[in-house]
Amino acid sequence: MIIKVRLIPGAQRNEVISRIGSVLRVKIRNKKVDDEPANAIMKTFLADFFNVKEESIILVKGAKGKEKTVEVRDKSEEELRKIMDAIP
Repeated sequence: MIIKVRLIPGAQRNEVISRIGSVLRVKIRNKKVDDEPANAIMKTFLADFFNVKEESIILVKGAKGKEKTVEVRDKSEEELRKIMDAIP
């Protein structure tokens, strides 16, 4: 499943704060959102959030921006959609 993620820097902890349509808004504990450490934090967090291995989170687009496109593998569309629908 392809998911758009908007990263927000400077959080106390990594967390999903909301979903706007198909865009997941995620706060991360990093001062920047457009560098390799931010991408690594995002991948680790999303793997835990979707309960998949970190290798199952593929950064497709946006490595140098705050809006990123990721592919989540190793879980069915239905399971991922249930997780996404539970986000307010």
